[in-house]
Amino acid sequence: MVLGKVKSLTISFDCLNDSNVPVYSSGDTVSGRVNLEVTGEIRVKSLKIHARGHAKVRWTESRNAGSNTAYTQNYTEEVEYFNHKDILIGHERDDDNSEEGLHTIHSGRHEYAFSFELPQTPLATSFEGRHGSVRYWVKAELHRPWLLPVKLKKEFTVFEHIDINTPSLLSPQAGTKEKTLCCWLCTSGPISLSAKIERKGYTPGESIQIFAEIENCSSRVVVPKAAIYQTQAFYAKGKMKEVKQLVANLRGESLSSGKTETWNGKQLKIPPVSPSILDCSIIRVEYSLMVYVDIPGAMDLFLNLPLVIGTIPLHPFGSRTSSVSSQGSMNINWLGLTLPERPEAPPSYAEVVTEEQRQSSLAPIGACDDFERALPGPLFAYIQEFRFLPPPLYSEIDPNPDQPTDDRPSCPSR
Repeated sequence: MVLGKVKSLTISFDCLNDSNVPVYSSGDTVSGRVNLEVTGEIRVKSLKIHARGHAKVRWTESRNAGSNTAYTQNYTEEVEYFNHKDILIGHERDDDNSEEGLHTIHSGRHEYAFSFELPQTPLATSFEGRHGSVRYWVKAELHRPWLLPVKLKKEFTVFEHIDINTPSLLSPQAGTKEKTLCCWLCTSGPISLSAKIERKGYTPGESIQIFAEIENCSSRVVVPKAAIYQTQAFYAKGKMKEVKQLVANLRGESLSSGKTETWNGKQLKIPPVSPSILDCSIIRVEYSLMVYVDIPGAMDLFLNLPLVIGTIPLHPFGSRTSSVSSQGSMNINWLGLTLPERPEAPPSYAEVVTEEQRQSSLAPIGACDDFERALPGPLFAYIQEFRFLPPPLYSEIDPNPDQPTDDRPSCPSR
């Protein structure tokens, strides 16, 4: 008797959208099929599926333990969101090779349906970061006597919806700062910066309208700029590892002494990025808009305005339309957690990216100008990993803290 062979083992999902991309949210039912193709006849002990969702972080740090002694400290942490197992064929035990209880599968293609429900509690959005990830997958295992099992794993995407029509995300964000430059015993006039954006919540593909006024009463030529940064924070064993990456930026005109520049809704477009992750205990993904003044020979003057990147876009008059309800009911668990604020200034434009990197990065961002038409919806305006280099971190503290506005010297007229 000639034994049959397994030609292929595949997993397919019953997608909930027109794009055939498996995307789900908490409370959804994940269903699909394990497809098995065999040549000849085979005997099978079991065909199982294992579905799991978890967040995991991992990084290492070098430590010194005395003279000429060093070791590596590992930091790992994991959070499990669900763990589901099911048997499609056969029985639970696969550790024996007896001929009892075997199932015969004839030559040809065979489909075996599976289904399970995601937890109703909030899940972290799928994410791939520098030191951690949030992953969801289904694994199929085919067990036969006297042979190694055939295994296949396939991932699917989970989005924990963030509705930016929430009042807290519709509130304007604004700030004002001022800086006086000193050189030995000489003190120049101040540089002042005021900036405001219409709201805190945005979705990928939207443009942030920046309203700002920059007044240069110093003796130097300065340059106003703006940038969106993503901050990835990973937590394990009471420690935190942080990665900051540039997402998008723009540059204003050089501002000479005694001049003022006003931005009346200057636009900075958000490229396809991962939504904010705010309710995972070991991974947080946050965004901020940094409006700043690049000052040669001094620490930059900057304003940091927090952003939340959501999945449900802004609706007219703040109403929930039928397009929202069609995405299912969302139960968002808003946590009032924030990362500790760091007294760091943003790098200058040239320090963040070289001219070659800047030109190369413009192409993919520009290619996203029409991404709303290319992608089926805001859920898919998503990339797994950035290609930008992280900007250098600063630890300088402004030696000249903000002065009261009542003592602000007048800008010399020219």
